[in-house]
Amino acid sequence: MPLSADETRRYARHLVLRGVGGEGQQKLKAARVLVVGAGGLGSPVIAYLAAAGVGHLGVVDHDEVGISNLQRQVLHRTDAVGAPKVESAGAFVAALNPFVTFTAHHARITAENAAGFVSGYDLVADGTDNFTTRRIVAAACAAAGRPLVSGAVSMFDGQVTVFMPGRPGFRDLYPTDPDEADLPACEIVGVLGAVTGVVGTLMAMEAIKLIIGLGEPLVGRLLLYDGRAARFTELAYGAR
Repeated sequence: MPLSADETRRYARHLVLRGVGGEGQQKLKAARVLVVGAGGLGSPVIAYLAAAGVGHLGVVDHDEVGISNLQRQVLHRTDAVGAPKVESAGAFVAALNPFVTFTAHHARITAENAAGFVSGYDLVADGTDNFTTRRIVAAACAAAGRPLVSGAVSMFDGQVTVFMPGRPGFRDLYPTDPDEADLPACEIVGVLGAVTGVVGTLMAMEAIKLIIGLGEPLVGRLLLYDGRAARFTELAYGAR
């Protein structure tokens, strides 16, 4: 899948980067990535994957843009308030990189439809803030043999990991479902907007590494970010 002259200019810094180069850029161009959630984490994931030249992005989100989203969900503009987030995300991607095709899935992902969404993509990035949804997405990815980049944030902290087929999975990290009362939503406890940028960008980095085959992904490792202390901690889980 050759790059056009315009793409060669656009991705010049990738093309001269050892470990990426033309072969890596062509892998990015051929990739199909599904992003679950176009919110605080989905925003930097979508932005950086589109900028990197991922050939096709799909985004699934059932929600509309609200004024309180704009503090952290940097894909969306004030004039998009009230519009479906997937439509706003699609407009952002189209304006940023015309070489990326985009599919908007304006729907709530459920146990009944998750397999259908996941099957059309090579890799999934999940930035939703609901544990049940994260479990459903992880189960669908495991069943379909798709890699999953998973991130979460709360208040000043965040976490990122990667679930690969046949490797430590969601249930190795979360053997039991927590009580929903122990997982207060950001509407209740709040979240510092820049934390979603840190964690979402790390998620985009993991996705790009998986696509290109670069470095060591966060498989069997949970990377924790403490924004107040400016400190990263890594925890191992599952059989390595």
